[in-house]
Amino acid sequence: MKKPAGPGEILRKKHQYLIPCVYHFYAEPMQIVRGERQYLYDHAGRRYLDCFAGVSVVNCGHCHPDIVRAVCEQAATLQHTTTIYLTQPVVDLAERLAAVTPGRLGKSFFCNSGSEANEGAALLAALATERGEFIALRHALHGRTKLTMSLTGLQMWRADTSPVGGVSFAPSPYCFRCPLGSRKDSCDLACADAVETIIKTTTSGRVAAMFAEPIQGNGGVITPPPGYFKRLREILDRYGVLLVVDEVQTGFGRTGRMFGIEHFGVEPDIMTMAKALANGAPVGAFITTDELAAKFTRPSASTTGGNPVTAAAALATLDVIAGEGLADRAAILGDRLANGLKGLMSRHPVIGDVRGLGLMVGAELIRPDKSPAAAEADLALEMLKDRGFLAGKTGLHRNVLAFQPPLVVGEEDIDSLLTALDDVLSRL
Repeated sequence: MKKPAGPGEILRKKHQYLIPCVYHFYAEPMQIVRGERQYLYDHAGRRYLDCFAGVSVVNCGHCHPDIVRAVCEQAATLQHTTTIYLTQPVVDLAERLAAVTPGRLGKSFFCNSGSEANEGAALLAALATERGEFIALRHALHGRTKLTMSLTGLQMWRADTSPVGGVSFAPSPYCFRCPLGSRKDSCDLACADAVETIIKTTTSGRVAAMFAEPIQGNGGVITPPPGYFKRLREILDRYGVLLVVDEVQTGFGRTGRMFGIEHFGVEPDIMTMAKALANGAPVGAFITTDELAAKFTRPSASTTGGNPVTAAAALATLDVIAGEGLADRAAILGDRLANGLKGLMSRHPVIGDVRGLGLMVGAELIRPDKSPAAAEADLALEMLKDRGFLAGKTGLHRNVLAFQPPLVVGEEDIDSLLTALDDVLSRL
């Protein structure tokens, strides 16, 4: 194995050869050289509990032997042909997705990333409805392509200075900081009702689709109230607007269900996915109903989308999720994590809110006046890293600590994380 270059040399090459938009965490970063299940190891051999899973990617843990074996066997047999030739892994994967996704979703298109999946979903929605406008949520993140960046409701991630037109933004179901000034226990889902007002006032009335994440990951782990999506579905159906559910971060057991939208009892017209589908292999997909799929007949392809190696990785990943009961595990351990964070909140006023589902939990840090505590979040991340724990940070103000560990994490890992965070918060 090649000797690690070390953080200093990695940073030198990064600054010399990578475009500056590629940023990194930590004032004193380490070089990650190895991963195993829920742990990562740096250049000096130090072990870290991965509490972010590569941004909700390695749900089955790092280098799961069953997935590694499937990838190696397929790479040694047939690595690439593209979809102009018949191969089995891609159709087997499409069959599996039809079985595990909710409702009548049954026909898939494979690509390489969540951005591509959302871009494809938007194209399908426009073709199926013969409409060209879209609605998205504030605080959403749907990708880094021109259109998906224009569907993103976070200024930090909207680098394009000339975004695509025809996109209207609805208030996010952000109960802790309600954009409409309502109270969670008496709002009557005003944020969902606002979508109807938007359709009638800021669009032409010819909206193709609305994009929504079941939980807004980069937005700050914003978790809608229980009835939100049902109300939203009623409004969209009234105006013939399709619902595109972005499961790029929430899919494949992360929230305690196979897909996050299953918590809300609503069937999407189109679902997008990526990240955890192949446990780290580059993958993206969108899946839809037979009726909508029938509207997309002109030739299209993704050169490496659904290639044999990625499809083999995804099939092995689905086997592991089912075989090891990872969705149920996420639900149980997620409750342990959320309850532990709420216990810390009672002792540390810097935690203003704890929210999420399963092993997708956020702790929003605030100052005494409830303003976002972004500097404190940065310091907490650095101090957690120094104690051997790697968490994430999200939100409009980057003040939400995000905990999205591999779903193979153990009870003792959750408890040790909570103990470390208790110590960190005591020192802020």
